[in-house]
Amino acid sequence: MKKFTLATLLIVALSAILVFAAAKPNFTGTWLMDKSRTEGVPQGVEQIMTLTQTEDKLVLQNKITTDAGENVVNDTYIINGKEVEFTQKVNEQESRGKRTSKWLADGSGFESSEELTREASDGTKINQQVTRRWVMSSDGKTFTVEMTINGPNGTTQTKRTFVKKS
Repeated sequence: MKKFTLATLLIVALSAILVFAAAKPNFTGTWLMDKSRTEGVPQGVEQIMTLTQTEDKLVLQNKITTDAGENVVNDTYIINGKEVEFTQKVNEQESRGKRTSKWLADGSGFESSEELTREASDGTKINQQVTRRWVMSSDGKTFTVEMTINGPNGTTQTKRTFVKKS
C-alpha cells in the first residue's frame, strides 16, 4: 500500500510540475516601450503596443512614433509551431510572407521566424528575414522583444522592453 501511495503522489507531483511549466504567458493589454531598458532603437522613438491574446493567437496593433511621423503596424501571430502565411500592415502598406511561431519550452514566451516581402516607395521588392523572441517577466508586468532583421542593408538588432499600462 505504501508503494502505491508513494507512486501516486509522485505521479501527481510530476503532473503538477508539467502543467505549471507548460503555462503560457498572456500578453493581452496595452504596453509602453521603456526607453531606458531598450537597445538599438534611435533616440526619440516612442512605442505603444496593444495586444489581444486568445489561446495560440496574438493580435497586435503597434504605434511607433518617430520624428518622421507615426507608423501603425497591424499583425497577427499564430503560435503553434507551424508555418503560416501572414500579412503585416504598416499604415496602408502591406507586406506578405511566411512565419513560424512557437512557444518557448520554459513557458516564458515565444519565438518567431519569418520571411517577408515588402515594396519600397520606388516599387522595388525588398526581402527580409526577421526573428523575434518575446519573453514575459515572471511577474507579468514587463516583457522584452529581441528582434533581428536581415535585409538588403545588412543586419539590424534591437531589444525592446515593454511595461504594462493596462
